[in-house]
Amino acid sequence: MLRIHVNTSSEYNVLLERGLLSTIDRYIDHDARKLCIVSDETVASLYGGKEHALYQALEKAGFQVFTYTFPAGEASKNIQTVTDLLQFLTGMQFTRKDRLIALGGGVTGDITGFTASIYMRGIGYYQIPTTLLAAVDSSIGGKTGVNLEAGKNLAGTFWQPKGVFFDPEVLQTLDQTQLLNGMAEIIKMGFICDKSLLYDAVHGGRNQHGPVIFQDADALMRLVAKAIQDKLSIVEQDERESGARALLNYGHTLGHAIEKCSGYQVPHGFAVATGMYYTARACDKVEWTNRPCADITEQTLRFFGYPLDCPYAAWQLAEAATNDKKSDGVNITLSVPEDLGKCVLRPLPAEQLVLFFECGLEMNNDDH
Repeated sequence: MLRIHVNTSSEYNVLLERGLLSTIDRYIDHDARKLCIVSDETVASLYGGKEHALYQALEKAGFQVFTYTFPAGEASKNIQTVTDLLQFLTGMQFTRKDRLIALGGGVTGDITGFTASIYMRGIGYYQIPTTLLAAVDSSIGGKTGVNLEAGKNLAGTFWQPKGVFFDPEVLQTLDQTQLLNGMAEIIKMGFICDKSLLYDAVHGGRNQHGPVIFQDADALMRLVAKAIQDKLSIVEQDERESGARALLNYGHTLGHAIEKCSGYQVPHGFAVATGMYYTARACDKVEWTNRPCADITEQTLRFFGYPLDCPYAAWQLAEAATNDKKSDGVNITLSVPEDLGKCVLRPLPAEQLVLFFECGLEMNNDDH
């Protein structure tokens, strides 16, 4: 087992171990009487039902176990789903001592964490990520939230889980698209603060099934653990994103805009990959980088097969990003590459965002 201690306002552990779902009861707060496993319909059918190891382990340990499911997909990440879950918990008479378990990807973790943070002014919850994306990103750091019509994650809280449990065996049910969705966030951490992540990710090369890292379970787990530790090193400095934690938004201002413009049809990781690509190109053009970063960014992302297409105009993307939570109404803070393995924060006047996006998009158009 790999145990990573998280030293935030609420201390807890991130545990990574094969077969963890069947022994999860050892790490749950036994002061709780009731547990609610929250998952979408797809994950519930794979891991969350009464016939599965997680439910059986918890029930055998003496917990009263409930399940709550919702339709899979980003469209469920809204206030209505939270309201429905709150009503369910009320109906089942959950108390402050009881606990929620987020079993699934980022949508599930965000919905569950947000609900836990506001139910009875806050109850405990656990994260059990079942996607690579959730394991290295959304389950780590205590951000919760749901989307509003105006934009992504505009309603949310900081609410640390009581534990994060990742069983790598769940990766066996993920297809290549889902693996790439998570790899984008690992690559992002490499560009932000740890270029060794980039080396480790591509070192094995490719074969007919894609990047070798996806066929080497042990190497992938080492990569996951390193990405988690890198993210936590930043989160522990700045839990509530008043400074350094904003570095983690590299590729996200543009990426979230792409997601919104697509009606959330573009997966998060793919949008972030595209966001990093065009952001790096724009930074090279306005000479914000100490040495050119766009080419290595493109090479790395294309090695993994990200399409890096952006069919939207700069003005559409800027309009979609206007209500981004990284904006203070006057400036928007961008996480941008200064060198390979080093990002910095730069405030940009909101009215100049469209020009910044145009810099990246124009360079792409020139290439074609």
